[in-house]
Amino acid sequence: MLDVRHIDVSYGDVQVIWDVSFSVREGEVVALIGANGAGKSTILKTVSGLLRPGKGEILFTGSPIHRTEAFHLIEKGIAHVPEGRRLFPEMTVDENLDTGSLRGAARTHREETRETVFTLFPRLRERRKQLCGTLSGGEQQMVAVGRGLMSRPRLIMFDEPSLGLAPILVKEIFHVITRIRGEGVTVLIVEQNVKQTLAIADRAYVLENGRVVLEGSGAEVAGNEHVKTAYLGI
Repeated sequence: MLDVRHIDVSYGDVQVIWDVSFSVREGEVVALIGANGAGKSTILKTVSGLLRPGKGEILFTGSPIHRTEAFHLIEKGIAHVPEGRRLFPEMTVDENLDTGSLRGAARTHREETRETVFTLFPRLRERRKQLCGTLSGGEQQMVAVGRGLMSRPRLIMFDEPSLGLAPILVKEIFHVITRIRGEGVTVLIVEQNVKQTLAIADRAYVLENGRVVLEGSGAEVAGNEHVKTAYLGI
């Protein structure tokens, strides 16, 4: 579904991604893991059209997308749930969800998709008229995930979905990601909780200093001695 080929990405004169290649097959959960500053979030921003690669190409369902505007990528079926949630705090839960369904088929099927989101997150149905700025951190993360789903994506990318959440909510978020994959949505995830991420990932790539240094199944990467020492504390 997604094929990233030999991309370099820079912020101005500073290059942060070096010759990175990876793929995501339809129906998979694929993880990008690595330390802070390894380039994981930069890669997601590049796939979603917020940044442009200086070299290489990105294909989605066989077509190049690395020069496509971000709002057109949403219509093609790519959703990005960013780190830090990035909600509109003075808008209600319903209004924030609506911002994920402003174009095309997503707008037509808005109410149907909203019901799917409320099935995943029953608490949001209770809070639907509440301002997002008054929600707990966990509830805000639910809204962020729900907003991504409102675009009816084929591929959804999560950037640190468990960041700052209590352990019980972390478990709930990972359960929801598994359910999302079960509904036929492909998942690309960046997450500091390496143990739980590798437990649900079909495949994983390890990034260090802007380069892919290891790849394999979730179980293979979890069993790698370097990953155990550097990321799992074993």
